Amino acid sequence: MIDSSAILHASILIVDDLEVNVRLLEQMLHGAGYVSIASTTNPGEVCELHRKNRYDLILLDLQMPGMDGFQVMEGLKEIEQADYLPVIVITAQPSHKLHALEAGAKDFISKPFELAEVLARVHNMLEVRLLHKELHGYNEVLEQRVQERTVELQQSNLETIYTMTRAAEHKDEDTGAHVKRISYYSRDLARILGMDEVFIDRIFIASPMHDIGKIGIPDHILLKPGGFTADEWTIMKGHAAMGAKILGASKSPYLQMGAEIAQNHHERWDGGGYPDGKSGEDIPLSARIMNICDVYDALRSKRPYKAAFDHEKTMDIIGNGDVRTRPEHFDPNVLSAFKQNHAAFNDIFETCTA
Repeated sequence: MIDSSAILHASILIVDDLEVNVRLLEQMLHGAGYVSIASTTNPGEVCELHRKNRYDLILLDLQMPGMDGFQVMEGLKEIEQADYLPVIVITAQPSHKLHALEAGAKDFISKPFELAEVLARVHNMLEVRLLHKELHGYNEVLEQRVQERTVELQQSNLETIYTMTRAAEHKDEDTGAHVKRISYYSRDLARILGMDEVFIDRIFIASPMHDIGKIGIPDHILLKPGGFTADEWTIMKGHAAMGAKILGASKSPYLQMGAEIAQNHHERWDGGGYPDGKSGEDIPLSARIMNICDVYDALRSKRPYKAAFDHEKTMDIIGNGDVRTRPEHFDPNVLSAFKQNHAAFNDIFETCTA
């Protein structure tokens, strides 16, 4: 139940083109203890007044010159939209009552006014209105709590993933910052490509798991500064399938995408990658995005077999190629989006170092 004091302090707007009707209703309501009453004889002012004050109740005459009550209600619907329309219409025409209720009014008061009817309908309407606002406020608080908890769980999941991937990444990375940078690169590139928020969220969480399979690669191969023998290269390439196996068979959409990326992020658009030699759109988009992000970060970072390159050198290699990397390795659309957004990649690398 709503406290009677809250009802008496609710805000009310009276709208009638006749000043005498306005004054009569004001007297009735003031006499019953209502303390927050405003009024206007100009129906054209109602929507702006309600937009500014959000009245708990509007007593609205239907028959007014220039703009009738039905037109006013149409304007109020644009303000409230899916919300509750807090209107009691005032009418002397019985035939207007059903039309008014169909138009969105919640109740009606007949002319000439009867004190008992006016007070009963206003009280009942305000009680319902305040209960509706209380429920709406509770739902907003509940939704906020759900959103906060969702963020907490996402952050917890991300930390778990970072911890898990560091077990593999610490072997051949200077710091664990690589996996964090990969998240931000992938998210930004997916957004530039116009992907929806579900995909963007998933690739942000899943992309750091791309090299989890390296945990199964012996250090003498993983950390070897020179080239691999044929047998060593076969073992090294096995980290892709191994990562997919570690992450596979999960119901989590994040781990499912993680497995997809792990399996495919070394495939190339021209078919020259591994482990399956896939080409073009046979390679999942998540892996095509991840591929160029991983190449960019690898070029920028120190490796056992190379020094770190600056942003300009890295862009030249990706755009024009060298002995290891060629532009045709990348999905042309992804490459184009990367080039459009390359400054953001540099910002991420420079700021995310720990």
